[in-house]
Amino acid sequence: MGWLSAGDGYEIALMEGRVVARATAGRAAGRQLKSLPKQVREHPETQRLRLFAAWLDRHAAACQAQVDTWMVSSLPVPTGLVARVWPDEAWQSVLRDLVVVGDDPDEAGFLRDVTGSGELRVVNLDGETVRLSPATVTLPHPVLLPDLEELREFAAELGVDQRVEQIHRATWTMPADPAARATAMTEFAGGRFGSRSGLTARATSLGYRVSGGYATCSVRDAGLIAEASVWIGEPYWDGETETGSLSWHDQDGRELPPRKVGPVAWSEGMRMAAALYAGRTVEGGRDA
Repeated sequence: MGWLSAGDGYEIALMEGRVVARATAGRAAGRQLKSLPKQVREHPETQRLRLFAAWLDRHAAACQAQVDTWMVSSLPVPTGLVARVWPDEAWQSVLRDLVVVGDDPDEAGFLRDVTGSGELRVVNLDGETVRLSPATVTLPHPVLLPDLEELREFAAELGVDQRVEQIHRATWTMPADPAARATAMTEFAGGRFGSRSGLTARATSLGYRVSGGYATCSVRDAGLIAEASVWIGEPYWDGETETGSLSWHDQDGRELPPRKVGPVAWSEGMRMAAALYAGRTVEGGRDA
């Protein structure tokens, strides 16, 4: 974005999300100012640019939320759609370097570029840039990636920095033994908090929904929707509370036994329970 006139002697521009100014006359002509002069701060063009900056922030957040949904649900995304949004910096910044899979589920790699015709340029684990043109592309949840550790190591070599937490996302694999599954579901129960409102605030700040006495997250896993929930205390009680055990329900509200919970729903439920528990008050009154 170029410089815009903001009254006599000044121009403004948007740089790294904030409005900056420079003088156009006098000894300081062409030099960027450390702060906005009063007449520039109050200029209508400055107000319009600030509104535009706020819109860009909301747009970037919406792009990140959408891509996160695609990844958590491992939804197939039309390649043509990816090609259309790729020129947008906000979309590109959250899509670049994510692990993607095309027609061959064993051919996973890091997305580095997308052409206007919908061709994906992907770096695979052999370090080769391959060109893929599938009808749809999937951004797999990390628990579904068999080569996750190798991908993490290779990402470190490439200097990959993912805007959407994928390969470094905390994951949990469901134990095969039923007794171990039951133990895992209570692993993060009993985390004490000074107030129910404090635990609620932690849940919402982490992006989880609070409904009644539960913190919840819904996950589409293999085409089915499962909702993980953790008890956080009575809604109208604001005294001390503690986290309860973890459970899952289907979209009709029926409780799901662990054997019917998919790998992504299990991992995301455990991730939520662990994240809530991590904010507990430990002995001595300090936060964990």
